[in-house]
Amino acid sequence: MKKVERINVIMRYINNRAHFTIAEIMREFDISRSTAMRDIREIESMGMPLVSEVGRDGGYFVMHNSVLPEVRFTDNEVKALFIAFMATRNLQLPYLKSRQSLAEKLLSLISEQQQDTLVLLNKILLFEGTNPHNPDILDLSDLPHPMLEKLLQTLLSDRCLLITIEENVMKTYPIYLLQLYREKSHWHIEGFNLNDDKKQVFSVDQLTDVQPYPNRKRRSEQEILDHLKKQVEVMNVIIDLGPEAIAQFKKYHPKNVSLSYTNPYHSTGVLKTFVDATKSEGVKEMANWIMFLGEDISIRKVPDEVLDVLHGRFDLFCL
Repeated sequence: MKKVERINVIMRYINNRAHFTIAEIMREFDISRSTAMRDIREIESMGMPLVSEVGRDGGYFVMHNSVLPEVRFTDNEVKALFIAFMATRNLQLPYLKSRQSLAEKLLSLISEQQQDTLVLLNKILLFEGTNPHNPDILDLSDLPHPMLEKLLQTLLSDRCLLITIEENVMKTYPIYLLQLYREKSHWHIEGFNLNDDKKQVFSVDQLTDVQPYPNRKRRSEQEILDHLKKQVEVMNVIIDLGPEAIAQFKKYHPKNVSLSYTNPYHSTGVLKTFVDATKSEGVKEMANWIMFLGEDISIRKVPDEVLDVLHGRFDLFCL
């Protein structure tokens, strides 16, 4: 019997008894004393109000012989929760380590029939990034960058941060965090640099430390937002999309790209964005993405640097 199944059965076993001992649990479930004690501690941490009795005949009982106030889920709500667990495996999400204890608590609240349904769904459904040879719903094989949770914990109390980034050398930046987003399987920080008064993007993979920013040099959130409004970048990429290109756009598009539909059927549209032509990496990424959109596009405006990359790619294909 797997650990999750055993803990669920133990919870039902002890909740239906006025009194139980560790020896009973060991005998009933054929487990060692250390495993029984560990399971009992885990059940307590999940919220079951156990009271211990000392002495020769001591043991445990559940307060009022019931768990905490009952929470009920509909069948579809249960499926939605666990399919979300399945679909988000291996996506490097924050607080992923807590998913196992959350799943165990939820499993303890549902019927055996509902649990069997989830087991069947887990066998049938296979999501991108899932190991088909080990589709355990509680398998945590791809934890996020260790700094991600510290970053989230810090910014929840203060969005003015002092972050240390490991580039060629260690650099420290005072920022006001605008957004934390995930793109191409990596987490990024979009922040307003409080020293240079400009928006910057940093990779969480390069983050080595994060601290709240000292109060003495603060600027109000409204000041920062007003300053950003004045710095609105001129859109230098404008492209018309047909239905095939729109289908490609829906599969993937960079975070700062917006699409406006130009007919009521959403079969044509125009996208507008900005690319910094002075940065070769950004120029190459934009050229790659334009090629990804396919032939069903009409380019109205694009920097010459992007066109040069596109022409080079086409020349290479023609060789």
